[in-house]
Amino acid sequence: MTELSNAQLAKSFAGKSALITGGMGFIGSNLAIRLAELGAKVTILDAMISDYGGNEFNICPVKDQVKVNFCDIRDQSAVNYLVRGQDFIFHLAGQGCHVMSLTNPFPDIEINITGTAIIMEACKKYNPDAIVVYTGTRGQYGEAVSLPVNEEAPTNPKGIYEISNLTAEKIIKVYNDVHNIRSVLLRLTNIYGPRSQMLHSRFGVANWFMRLAIDDDTIKVFGDGSNLRDFVYVDDCVDAILKASITEKAYGEIFNVGSDIPVSFLELVTKIIEVAKTGHWEFAEFSAERKAMAVDAFCSDITKIKKIVGWQPTTTLEEGVAKTIEYYRQNKSHYWTTPEAVERKLVAERA
Repeated sequence: MTELSNAQLAKSFAGKSALITGGMGFIGSNLAIRLAELGAKVTILDAMISDYGGNEFNICPVKDQVKVNFCDIRDQSAVNYLVRGQDFIFHLAGQGCHVMSLTNPFPDIEINITGTAIIMEACKKYNPDAIVVYTGTRGQYGEAVSLPVNEEAPTNPKGIYEISNLTAEKIIKVYNDVHNIRSVLLRLTNIYGPRSQMLHSRFGVANWFMRLAIDDDTIKVFGDGSNLRDFVYVDDCVDAILKASITEKAYGEIFNVGSDIPVSFLELVTKIIEVAKTGHWEFAEFSAERKAMAVDAFCSDITKIKKIVGWQPTTTLEEGVAKTIEYYRQNKSHYWTTPEAVERKLVAERA
């Protein structure tokens, strides 16, 4: 399949209605901006749960072009209302912290599993013609049996977070197969780029490393730094989401969204410091929690999405890191502190 051009994407989305759950967060806001630019009528659903990454500044470029509903995917009445009339539902909302799920599994169960069931039931009852795209995680595989990991690999998640994502994926697959709700199931690798939260290190490792480099701080490289991951720039991730959503042969299918170029953590850190021209690194021992969650190596096999959807990442690691660092250096005040603190400062300045 040939790669879809921006003109073809615009033709597919112009005038269409799209609901994005978790649309004020990292990937959701980048998706909202792209959809608005393509001429879609965008509605965002976001509960703005503290520490989950929701940030009103994220949608600043299109704030007058999108509708925002501050509500929760666990609110059945709200979801029933919002899914009506949508051509596309991009389901990105969820509890996304691996470490938190080790100490409190209930948000994962309530948000990722129950919330997903509420969305799909609402589609069945009020909008069975909608196309649903779900973004899960490469963590659903657990420890890789062999590299690269394809979609047929065993799924042996190592934590409640990953189990809840896998369960949500299976729920959506049932609604696709039994109730004919056309759905695409994506397993995302390590996504990085602008508009991710930068307040803590609990998720978004590449972005957190870039914050430390921007602050000329020390980045801790756990173990010997040889663990492999594949990193994808957020614009490439958004392209995968959009292209998959309009590819009929993708409906009912599971796809890896990753890179076939594995990078070690040590390579990542040295590249970040090289691009930023600030920051330092040192080796460190894994904490007990991180060691329990750590996967030795992971690299996605993206043969399937290349063949069926015609997608592959086009942004090099160096290009993506440079764009990300530039964005945060320009907009640091909106990400290095909480939105509430920013608002208090603005109110004080206006007084």
